[in-house]
Amino acid sequence: MKPRIEQLTEKKLVGMHLTMTNSNNRTVDLWRSFMPRRREIVNKLTTDLFSMQVYSSSFDFNHFDLVSEFEKWAAVEVSNFNNIPNEMNSFTLPGGLYAVFIHKGAASAGTKSFQYIFGTWLPSSEYILDQRPHFEILGEKYKNEDPSSEEEIWIPIKKKLESGN
Repeated sequence: MKPRIEQLTEKKLVGMHLTMTNSNNRTVDLWRSFMPRRREIVNKLTTDLFSMQVYSSSFDFNHFDLVSEFEKWAAVEVSNFNNIPNEMNSFTLPGGLYAVFIHKGAASAGTKSFQYIFGTWLPSSEYILDQRPHFEILGEKYKNEDPSSEEEIWIPIKKKLESGN
């Protein structure tokens, strides 16, 4: 599982979000709320869905913690923030360097991909995590629990030398 390294440009997203923890994961609730209403967003740029996690600067990826809170988003990319539907919010995803991995298989098997990314690839790479949102793009090949499903995992990174580490 070798990533491609991409320079992402800033993106405008509209969707719904919930605060959750790994022990009280409410992702299913979030998507159940969002999916029936996604068609209300009139200025979508693509049909891709963004599953985004926004972590605080104190979130520790080196020690898996079941109770640290983070914000989870279900969103789509838009051309502008005009006409945001009721009970939805806007989010500006900052640009920056990302490692992009392809997860193949059921969404529930994603833990293995994340274990590889954070436990094997990242420590041996020339990069460290950057303090920006993490996200997955659920595009036309995404089929949830289907074994042939594919999604892109975008991990914010920066060169170790740039960070002073």
